[in-house]
Amino acid sequence: MKKEKSTTGNAFDFKLFKRLIDYTSGYKKTFYFVGFAAVMLSALGVLRPYLLKIAIDKGIVAQDLETTQFYILMMLAALIGEVLFQFSFIYFANWLGQQIIRDLRTQLFEHMLGFKKQYFDNSAVGRLVTRAVSDIETIASIFSQGLFMIISDMLKMIAVLIVMFYQSWQLTLLILTVLPFIIYATRVFQKKMKIAFEEVRSQVSNLNTFVQERITGMKIVQIFNCEKTEYQNFKAINEKHKKAWIKTVWYNAIFFPIAEMSTSITIGLIVWFGGLRVVESDMLSLGIIVMFIELTQMLFRPLRQIADKFNSLQMGMVAANRVFKIIDTESRIPNEGTRLAEELKGHIEFKDVRFSYIEDEEILKGINFNIKPGETIAIVGATGAGKSTIINLLSRYYDIDSGQILIDNHDVKNYELASLRNEIAVVLQDVFLFADSILKNITLSKPEIDEKDVIQAAKDIGVHEFIMSLPNGYNYNVKERGAMLSSGQRQLISFLRAYVTNPGILVLDEATSSIDSYSEQLIQNATEKLTKGRTSIIIAHRLATIKNADKIIVMEYGNIVEIGSHNELLKMDGYYQKLYEAQFENQDNTQDAE
Repeated sequence: MKKEKSTTGNAFDFKLFKRLIDYTSGYKKTFYFVGFAAVMLSALGVLRPYLLKIAIDKGIVAQDLETTQFYILMMLAALIGEVLFQFSFIYFANWLGQQIIRDLRTQLFEHMLGFKKQYFDNSAVGRLVTRAVSDIETIASIFSQGLFMIISDMLKMIAVLIVMFYQSWQLTLLILTVLPFIIYATRVFQKKMKIAFEEVRSQVSNLNTFVQERITGMKIVQIFNCEKTEYQNFKAINEKHKKAWIKTVWYNAIFFPIAEMSTSITIGLIVWFGGLRVVESDMLSLGIIVMFIELTQMLFRPLRQIADKFNSLQMGMVAANRVFKIIDTESRIPNEGTRLAEELKGHIEFKDVRFSYIEDEEILKGINFNIKPGETIAIVGATGAGKSTIINLLSRYYDIDSGQILIDNHDVKNYELASLRNEIAVVLQDVFLFADSILKNITLSKPEIDEKDVIQAAKDIGVHEFIMSLPNGYNYNVKERGAMLSSGQRQLISFLRAYVTNPGILVLDEATSSIDSYSEQLIQNATEKLTKGRTSIIIAHRLATIKNADKIIVMEYGNIVEIGSHNELLKMDGYYQKLYEAQFENQDNTQDAE
């Protein structure tokens, strides 16, 4: 699997961070309140050690019970205030994070809905799922555990240093001799963790992709007895994932003991230096010593926490970078047309159309054909001849390299994209059904199609009885990818799905190539009903199903080699005749063998 290119080197990407902050614009009141709560937490956090210092010096040392009780009550009030602001801070920071990722996930999914088919052809499904689900969830930690927590900790550190200098500049300078070492270690730690988390997210993506593909294709794995091979492949990918995480654990295991040891050494220096001053002179008091011990922990603890929170921030930033790469991807069909494709007559014309999926590797090589309104045409040819490509271009899932495609004498690019696709219904060979009811798989949750319309359409094409024979009828859940139905039954659902939209143009792309005997007659009846009175294009391997087509287009290597009716083509002694004879000879041999 291709490993995504990581962007390492800088410990923090401010441009990316600003882009994320822009998503808070719709929640400014909450954003500012969380900031205010962070300030209050810093003030109240420093206030408690200061009150403790006064309680010791003016109450306990002076043996003044009333003063001691007063400052204890003051400390209790400060503690209650700190608890309330802590609750508000945590709740609203998390609330803000969830609002932002909801908006971001919605934007990402909407953006992906408009991608060209070519984008999904070249992108692993597991990787896209990772971006839309786990990566975006990780972004929430920027707000819930990263940004505001770091701001709160930094404000607390600044407040602590101000109080320290005010009370004793000598003890403060003593503490500051150790502080640069902690800051340097934190900076190194941040850079190393950024690189490590890039690798972690990459390996998570690879793991998700591998697992999703193998579970989806488990039937193939088991049919070809590849369980041991795939197990070994999974172990290798899982090992890389483990090593990426172990690297982050290694950095944490080094940094946090160093930070803890530095705090203990600093407290020891305070007790030694401050204790001597208390004994030898009146320059320091016992309350100041105790206060400095408390403040030192408050100063160094945020440094450790900032490093920990920076881990969350880094993971969120890495995830954000990956999500924004998809949002910034321009892989959309231009939708600049203004004409609405309403009640199309179905006149289709291809004029010297050339197209290539890969540059300089043409799939269609200047093809020309004309379909009159209401005609049924068939397209035949070997695999890779370009049959399905014609359908993709007609609905503008891809744009042509050159030439022109006209529908009702108007270039398809002049039609508004959604209205054009609404008028072209496609029935595929590989029918995709969602894990939902038959009714919702037919309507695809479109509000303009109600159950009465579906039932009437089912009766029209003769599949109502088949659906009612299933448990719960139209509310029968077909499970993931329609696993509870046979291929022929899934095909019937896809025919009905196309029919209820009442399209101006109908496309059957190999739609009758893999049906069981039970469904064959139903599908033939449905085909006749669907194609009646509307322009229809049938792509088929089974030539028996297209004998009655008004026109048959024969393709080979991206070129049209023959056009005519079934009888006309049989008289040409060309490609179609040979294909027809070979197919029916195979059928005769099969019947003789039986």
